[in-house]
Amino acid sequence: MIGRITGILAAKQPPQVLVDVNGVGYEIDVPMSTFYTLPAIGEKLSLLTHLAIREDAHLLYGFGSETERAAFRELLKVSGIGAKTALSVLSGLSVNDLAAAIAAGDAGRIVKVPGIGKKTAERLLLELKGKPVFAGAIASARPAGASDDVRQALLALGYNERETAEAIRGLAADLPVGEAIRLALRSLSKA
Repeated sequence: MIGRITGILAAKQPPQVLVDVNGVGYEIDVPMSTFYTLPAIGEKLSLLTHLAIREDAHLLYGFGSETERAAFRELLKVSGIGAKTALSVLSGLSVNDLAAAIAAGDAGRIVKVPGIGKKTAERLLLELKGKPVFAGAIASARPAGASDDVRQALLALGYNERETAEAIRGLAADLPVGEAIRLALRSLSKA
């Protein structure tokens, strides 16, 4: 089992990266949450990995955190969920957002992920409820409310999860939604 890869980032083309480890290039599929945090090409990189061995291929998946990798492995245990779908879920939702959706029983949030239908979302909710990786993430997940409305608005305007999270981080919790969106957009325009 290959548990971690450390080397030089040779290329990146979503959702795949090429990591050069002493002259050997490893093609690794990563979720977009990890992709957004990658260093520039030519810089050192370390990814936690999951090796999937199939009859026709050996596929390597990389993650920026242990929580992300653990969530990926839990998703693989759900019937009908393969590695590509699990990667898609983690690209569409952060582990904290997925944990919050599971805790709230919110299939609607999971259905927004491309390739996930209502039945699959409900199966995910049922089979992942109570799993330790998501229970731990729930404690740090932000509560839904005005910040969630601001987040949705920024995502609809085309900002990615990382930019959106950074813009929301500094906002006061008691701001009206309109004012919060205005301030978030102002902070994004300065970046």
